[in-house]
Amino acid sequence: MASNRVKTGISGLDEMLQGGLPENHIVLVMGSFGTGKTTLGLQFLVEGLRQAEPCIFISLEEDKDSIMKNAATFGWDLTPALEAKKLGIFKLEPSDAKTTIMRIKSDLPKFVKSFGAKRVVLDSVSLLNMMFSDENERRSNLFNLCQLLRTTGATSVLTAEVKDDNPRSSRDGLAEYTADGVLLLQSDENKEGGEVQLTIRIMKMRRTAHSRRVKPYSITDKGIVVHAGADVF
Repeated sequence: MASNRVKTGISGLDEMLQGGLPENHIVLVMGSFGTGKTTLGLQFLVEGLRQAEPCIFISLEEDKDSIMKNAATFGWDLTPALEAKKLGIFKLEPSDAKTTIMRIKSDLPKFVKSFGAKRVVLDSVSLLNMMFSDENERRSNLFNLCQLLRTTGATSVLTAEVKDDNPRSSRDGLAEYTADGVLLLQSDENKEGGEVQLTIRIMKMRRTAHSRRVKPYSITDKGIVVHAGADVF
């Protein structure tokens, strides 16, 4: 199955991935605030909708209206897909940790399957992990979540915040080991002239060859564009 590719819809990134994400992979998108993690997740779903694939967006941060407005700024109108039940947008409440976790365990696989979802985005796994004070609990819950997602057959994108002191590690350092793939988004402000340069790197992608180069990307009014032909200076 690993040979089947799921296009991200992000120009340049699919090229780096030799055609897209391997089907049924769980891919972690890590980055600091403002690097476009949520945008990447939405763009991945918009590409799925273009290909008539049912998609699910699970948010622990924003409500449905806010997500739809966010998408609209890139010219993505999610209303038709929502009305046609091709897209599901769900807000989980981090404040109600126990209920949220129980809902994920009991409802998520059934729900993804009954929805027929081919793509799932969870934004963000960092907030999900913050529900647990205990490291072992975090680890087992994250592992269970990934196992549940794998059983659905969907291809999943999870977003995660990085540590302030180590921008190459997720906040709890767990998600990158559980996921099949890791994309690292970084913003480097130390360029002359004070311009921010955004870069993307594929840290890992199981069962496939991929580019190991660091590539610049832009967040445009049509979404993320990776400049796969360019090198970072």
